Amino acid sequence: MDYEFSVEKTVDELTCWLKNWFTANGNSETKAVVGISGGKDSSTVAALLVHALGVERVIGVLMPNGEQKDISDSKALVSHLGIKNFMVNIADAVTGLKNAFVKGGIIADGNEFAPAFNTNTPARIRMSVLYGVAAQLGNCRVANTCNLSEDLQGYSTFYGDSAGDFAPIRMLTTEEVIAVGKFLGLPDFLMDKAPSDGMCGKTDEDNLGYTYHEVNELARLNKKGANAEKIINRYKANLFKIKIIDLPCYKPDLPLFLEI
Repeated sequence: MDYEFSVEKTVDELTCWLKNWFTANGNSETKAVVGISGGKDSSTVAALLVHALGVERVIGVLMPNGEQKDISDSKALVSHLGIKNFMVNIADAVTGLKNAFVKGGIIADGNEFAPAFNTNTPARIRMSVLYGVAAQLGNCRVANTCNLSEDLQGYSTFYGDSAGDFAPIRMLTTEEVIAVGKFLGLPDFLMDKAPSDGMCGKTDEDNLGYTYHEVNELARLNKKGANAEKIINRYKANLFKIKIIDLPCYKPDLPLFLEI
């Protein structure tokens, strides 16, 4: 089985969806706030928002946790799009929360924090920052930047990067997101960048033990590769995330063999 993905049709439909969503959930001056990580997802969402709403209605927020090695990619993206942007370093917030945990007796001073805490806490703080920026500026909506491939594997932080007001690319695979980004003129070095959470030092695919391409083949074509069982088991274990945080999203007319 095969399926046809038309990037031009998808961009046209996504643009229409975004305009309609903002009309129904705001007004002609409502702005979009999007976290800019320097990866393909946030870059593509930001480009789509500029395409749909205009450059003056998109706000980018760069949120390094101390030193971010690829912060130059985030800066390159906002410069390329010409969007207004802010830099909010979350290092003090992360440290402050850890200190509060010590003072509260949750962890003894000098002990190691749980890996889940270290990985997920920055993501949740970043989402708080985005909503804080939206509240401070007023008349803003916060974009979710997760894609279908990630969601099918639960590869997001619950109420962290999985949150937001609307999710433009939620039903697009990693490969489809790349196609959309390149169609909108984004640089190859951003679109072809290996996906990573930027926190654990590994790529998403290193952590998963298989590629997003294999996830995509299963999702769109029902093609089962060597890791199909692992993919399906992880999908079933994390499906509750999608069911609970069911954000408004563009839904393309494309096959999907995994319920979402």
